Amino acid sequence: MTVVGSKIEKAQEDYVRIFDTTLRDGEQSPGATMNVEEKVAIARQLELLNVDVIEAGFAVSSEGDFEGVRRVAEAVTNPVVLSLARTHQLDIERALKAVEKASRPGIHIFIATSDIHLKYKLQMNREEVLAAVTRAVSFAKKHLDYIEFSCEDASRSDWNYLKTVCEEAIRCGAKVINIPDTTGHAVPDEYGRLFAFLRQNVAGADKVIWSAHCHNDLGLAVANSLAAVHNGARQVECTINGIGERAGNTSMEEVVMALKTRKDFFGIETRINTRQIYAASRLLSQVIGQPVPPNKPIVGDNAFAHEAGIHQDGVLKYKLTYEIMKPEDIGIPSNKLVLGKHSGRHAFVERLKQLGVDCSRLDINKVFAEFKALCDKKKVVYDDDLLALVTEDTRHLGERFVLGELEVSSSTKSTPQATVTLKVDNEERVASAQGDGMVDACYKAICKAAGVNVTLNRYSVKSITRGTDALGEVNCLVAQDGITVAGQGAHSDIVMASALAFVNALNRLELRKRALGQRPVGGP
Repeated sequence: MTVVGSKIEKAQEDYVRIFDTTLRDGEQSPGATMNVEEKVAIARQLELLNVDVIEAGFAVSSEGDFEGVRRVAEAVTNPVVLSLARTHQLDIERALKAVEKASRPGIHIFIATSDIHLKYKLQMNREEVLAAVTRAVSFAKKHLDYIEFSCEDASRSDWNYLKTVCEEAIRCGAKVINIPDTTGHAVPDEYGRLFAFLRQNVAGADKVIWSAHCHNDLGLAVANSLAAVHNGARQVECTINGIGERAGNTSMEEVVMALKTRKDFFGIETRINTRQIYAASRLLSQVIGQPVPPNKPIVGDNAFAHEAGIHQDGVLKYKLTYEIMKPEDIGIPSNKLVLGKHSGRHAFVERLKQLGVDCSRLDINKVFAEFKALCDKKKVVYDDDLLALVTEDTRHLGERFVLGELEVSSSTKSTPQATVTLKVDNEERVASAQGDGMVDACYKAICKAAGVNVTLNRYSVKSITRGTDALGEVNCLVAQDGITVAGQGAHSDIVMASALAFVNALNRLELRKRALGQRPVGGP
């Protein structure tokens, strides 16, 4: 890594800002489409995390994206809420309209600067791109102060041309300059040197915040982001669980905990409330129906697990022998018994609040009744059980398909059969089907009732908590006409969990169909 000067100069508010793009770049991950209510739930959790900026969407891309940005802007108070926009005036106008009621509104304008993007995507020359930057930033500056400007594909751009574009964006009023590694092509030393070059040579470099936005195509997104911070970047753009297009984006939890754990090296931290990291990871996983890999750093199930005898012995004697972080630092729940069938409503609500759940969005009477029913089925109730319960309650708001009754039968002497009651656009339908197993029969019955034909590409089951009465979490991936979406469901009955996951996937498919073809191409 190359550092500007002997060490990074310390300013009065010298910390690394976290720009979360889970709701925009993260949603572009295959199968990660969210509805408006889900985006608001994620945004509220991001506020609990104390992120500095929330990129809520791409307002011009569709009415759904516009509404999502607008609702997020109204739902949170502390973070800057912004929308992505190309340099087109219509994009900027829609973005400004979407964030107009935000407590702290902003806009994120981008255009490509690499010769390969100019020639093959934009069909523009360098002078035309520079003129577009001038028009767009100047126009936005007439309406609000917080403007971020991004040079798409900056890591493959000519450095001198990049310098010129950044200078023009700053001259026209940009407050943040983002240097994206859009294709995940950069390596840490090179990306760090790029920031050092721009900070040393761009006129007005000391007047703006320099931001890093990295993709993970070579598995280097976090390393590249940290190299940028080491060379003066004071904002990192990232997503919960590292979700995003292709191989994903910089993982928020990884970069935050790297800066916290190795403050001795970087000399700087974020303002993230790290005890909300695990709750955020879990919430996103349940909302988009994509499980967190067990070996995922920081938030994976194995992140704080020790199986090797030597490791176990060392940890028991002194945790720091093999643990550089404490599980409680990221808010990992203890999984101890917290509530039972004799617990009252007040204790139930208080425990949900402690877990980071926004109870104002819940039908407490309904959820409490479901909790009592769960207590009758399970001997013990864990924190993750509660999180799964409230996620299921909020998942079905405004969806086309709603699962009702499910009856399955199977034996060694007969073919498995399922009968399902499904509400489709509030019309109740009943269908039956046979299959190779109870889940197969269940899925065929749901497809018959819904009147759809989809392909099941992936199906996985895991236990949320321990014991034979544990809640089972099912994740599935379905495809239709080139569209792929994920679904997730949790229930103490694994066939019911499977049905919930499949119906969740069908609803996501409907959502994705409505958005298909409306999203503009591009983004940092």
